[in-house]
Amino acid sequence: MKEPKLTPLIKQYQDIKKQYPDCILFFRLGDFYEMFGEDARISSKILNIALTSRQGYPMCGVPHHASIPYIEKLIRKGLKVAICEQLEDPKKSKGLVKRDVVRVITPGTVIEENILDGKTNNFIGSVYFENEKSCGFVYGDISTGELYLTEEYEDGFNFIMNEISSLSLREIIVNDRGYELLKGKFENVYLRLTDFSELEGKEKLKEILGVENLIGYELEDKNLSLKAFNAFYRYLIETQKREITNIVRINFYRKNDRLYLDDISIKNLEILKNVYDGSKRGTLIDVLDKTKTNMGARLLRKWLLAPLIDVKKIKERQEKVLFFYSNRDILERTRDILDDILDLERIVSKVSFGSANAKDLVSLKRSLKKVKELKQILPEFNINSLDDVYDLLDSSIVENPPASLNEGGIIKEDYDERVKRLNQEVEEAKKWLLNLEERERKRTGIQSLKVGYNSVFGYYIEVTKPNLKLVPSDYIRKQTLVNSERFITPELKEKESIILSANERRNALEYEIFVSIREKVKERVKEILELSNTISEIDVYSTFAFVSLEYNYTKPEVDDGDLIEIIEGRHPVVERNVRFTPNDTLIDRNENQILIITGPNMAGKSVYIKQVALIVIMAQIGSFVPAEKARIGVVDRIFTRIGAGEDISRGLSTFMVEMTEVANILNNATEKSLIIMDEVGRGTSTFDGISIAWACVEYLNKIPLKPRVLFATHFFELTELQELLNGVKNYNVSVREYKGKIIFLHKIVEGATDKSYGIHVASLSGIPKEVLERAKEILRELEEEGRRKVQREKPEQLDFFLKEEVIKEKIKRIDINNITPIEAINILAELKKDIEK
Repeated sequence: MKEPKLTPLIKQYQDIKKQYPDCILFFRLGDFYEMFGEDARISSKILNIALTSRQGYPMCGVPHHASIPYIEKLIRKGLKVAICEQLEDPKKSKGLVKRDVVRVITPGTVIEENILDGKTNNFIGSVYFENEKSCGFVYGDISTGELYLTEEYEDGFNFIMNEISSLSLREIIVNDRGYELLKGKFENVYLRLTDFSELEGKEKLKEILGVENLIGYELEDKNLSLKAFNAFYRYLIETQKREITNIVRINFYRKNDRLYLDDISIKNLEILKNVYDGSKRGTLIDVLDKTKTNMGARLLRKWLLAPLIDVKKIKERQEKVLFFYSNRDILERTRDILDDILDLERIVSKVSFGSANAKDLVSLKRSLKKVKELKQILPEFNINSLDDVYDLLDSSIVENPPASLNEGGIIKEDYDERVKRLNQEVEEAKKWLLNLEERERKRTGIQSLKVGYNSVFGYYIEVTKPNLKLVPSDYIRKQTLVNSERFITPELKEKESIILSANERRNALEYEIFVSIREKVKERVKEILELSNTISEIDVYSTFAFVSLEYNYTKPEVDDGDLIEIIEGRHPVVERNVRFTPNDTLIDRNENQILIITGPNMAGKSVYIKQVALIVIMAQIGSFVPAEKARIGVVDRIFTRIGAGEDISRGLSTFMVEMTEVANILNNATEKSLIIMDEVGRGTSTFDGISIAWACVEYLNKIPLKPRVLFATHFFELTELQELLNGVKNYNVSVREYKGKIIFLHKIVEGATDKSYGIHVASLSGIPKEVLERAKEILRELEEEGRRKVQREKPEQLDFFLKEEVIKEKIKRIDINNITPIEAINILAELKKDIEK
């Protein structure tokens, strides 16, 4: 088949496309973005638009003015979209119009408000893996101007897996090693391979921060994170086609600077998403997020993912919350004002990228006006209201400007004398047109005569057909319609030229003035972002106070001790939907180190242990908590082993997933950790399950670190551990039996339970009566058999666990290098005696 002949336009397209082979090229052609070749085939399917052809070349297109929804669909599929614009006016161009790519939009570099979720960040990450353990990591949001850097040297791979998941990253820049480690690990996360250089990254950071060295930012010797930053910044330059001037808030953080929540705990505790459908409904953030601004909502989300461990900082937050809690009038007024403050971070990012229009600057002005009001009622927050920026915008831009920057009507007349003069010219010409219509009606006697305008023919005089006989000889016919004809006169044409010229000059001048105003605002980006951070914090503090008043929360006492004491604690999410029974908690690293909680299914064991973890998180973000009283010894990490599920992507069974999570807890727990374990060992046989659960409790009790543990289980055998191990305490969820039925009291009381009430619970689920009766019959037989077996067998199975542990401990203490033969024989005899007991 003969190749279609390439036109200059198609050749221009191909030349540009070669530079962006991994992108869908949006090629500007008049009022449309056109796609050609393979791009057209791919896009037409995703966008559900018609595939046509041009000179035998596949082609499809979308309107320029309505392109955002189409771009969004492509971005959601992980595609990159290169925006190729016309760089000159086609009317003034001689030959082919100059075109080039002005920006590449990717999942992690979106700044369009229509695509972004206002309440969540759109983070893009960069990771440099030196090996599986050591890595540098950077993530940021170009729509809000935030950047975070860190390094990890012990558990790099798992740390990065957790960060990607908890931050909801959709795009990550990686080196070769990183690509091999992360490939196929996540759905809807797109990896971009690139080169990394530490030196360039260091110099660029110093330039951005305006410093001679990075010591003050703790980044001077952070070679791995500097490499990650360099790749990150280069990728932004390549995609945005300009310097990134809004990234001015740069923070170095360490994993251990915060209460570390891995992705398993974030999921199990349902902090951001519920486990049923992945939505926000029924989560901790759903309860707490009563923020008034998008900036505040994003900050709250960040705080929930990284609670504080510094007691001083926690108390500083608490004092701010207490201020609003104690001053309800100020709280109410603050929230009313915040309601009218728009997303300063994202507005100023558009200013920085040169994409902000007049409406954006008016939004900024209106928000700054509200900031002034906030400053008056909150002097203690030292708010910089940027009055000069407000005055600039208020004096220059009209209150309701058009969305387009090229149609005039943006700049106030009093701001610039030149605009005023051109407006006067236009107004005088328009008055002349109005007078012309009246004058021509009198001159011709045609009362229905009209003066009008359209973009094709310009200004015209319209006469209906019955009146054509009255048309004067100086009228020049321009257009014939069904019921009328349109004419021009030399005088009208002259005035048209004056009006259009004045309009064009005014529009060009207004655009020039607007750009200069936008540049002045751009110079204040750092201050506006600092202000947005202050507003965000005020929003979150006042939200915590509002929620505390609404839901009867109390200010917890937070310290560096080991004690977690909660009086009348409640689950913050569950209590919103049901009548809730409060419970006390007392846990430390001494007499109450491990709480073993037994009770029937549905009684509330899981709710209780999650409740404790959520109260700790709330306390450490500075919030008040759902309790009568609470004292929280700061926790550095919360581990959870809750629920069961296969990990198909890694080929792991339910039991293997459970054991992997248990191993993570046992290997990484610290003396400041809080461990939540629910039904450990249920994924295997009963005896295996009991053995594993028993050994876990023993291990967590015996290691010197002694982390605080809440251990919910249906293995009643574990309750014997209270008698055997110091620091283990039994609790159970109380149940009342009444007329053959059970009533869940949801109250946690001291002591063990020895009944599961499984058949009673089954009856509540609608299982047929016949099956339930048969189950009771079998249960009676098994219980009778169990009693006979106990009488026959004197040694108890659980003694075996203890005996084995004692023997192992004795063997561990043997000094093989220094023991004498006689001592060895004596020890062997002693061990033999232990086994024969």
